[in-house]
Amino acid sequence: MSRAQISALVFGVGGFGALVAATTSNEWKVTTRASSVITATWVYQGLWMNCAGTALGSFHCRPHFTIFKVEGYIQACRGLMIAAVSLGFFGSIFALVGMKCTKVGGSDKAKAKIACLAGVVFILSGLCSMTGCSLYANKITTEFFDPLFVEQKYELGAALFIGWAGASLCIIGGVIFCFSISDNNKTPRMGYSYNGATSVMSSRIKYHGGEGDFKTTNPSKQFDKNAYV
Repeated sequence: MSRAQISALVFGVGGFGALVAATTSNEWKVTTRASSVITATWVYQGLWMNCAGTALGSFHCRPHFTIFKVEGYIQACRGLMIAAVSLGFFGSIFALVGMKCTKVGGSDKAKAKIACLAGVVFILSGLCSMTGCSLYANKITTEFFDPLFVEQKYELGAALFIGWAGASLCIIGGVIFCFSISDNNKTPRMGYSYNGATSVMSSRIKYHGGEGDFKTTNPSKQFDKNAYV
């Protein structure tokens, strides 16, 4: 069992779990604390719902009822995060099949190819998540630092950091899986049986078929210095 593959599997599956948590979270952006202190109301927005909470602990969430009225960057982030989660799911399956400790997947060469494929899928999953979170964060920071933007300003939510962390874990796990193919492709040394050097005496035994006996040479003349050259 390869330690590199185990580490890659832990990173990949952990990153996949983080991507699922980030995608389903409603804290992609939150209202600034400066305005929340006055109104005692916090507003959270995610890819699928808008939520509002008060200082008394009550929360109310309202989903986005229509797709066509949602802003374009939110739709793009939805697609990227769904792609990231889907790729992470298939990457986890390929990783389990490509592990040396599993009995499925065929020969070692086939397992090495599957493990490399899992690494590529994990890397693509991490890149999709990284792109989606960065796109969403860029929109928030642009509106926050724009002096002409007079609507409600938001800050980066916890889901963005979870998404970035999950993307990093997926990329790290994918890279380790891709490099683990070199360990699988190392052909083991063949266990050739070594019978030792044949003695000069035995090599010089001659069988005379007509007489039915063996004729040997003088042993004292066989172990001279020329026999070891």
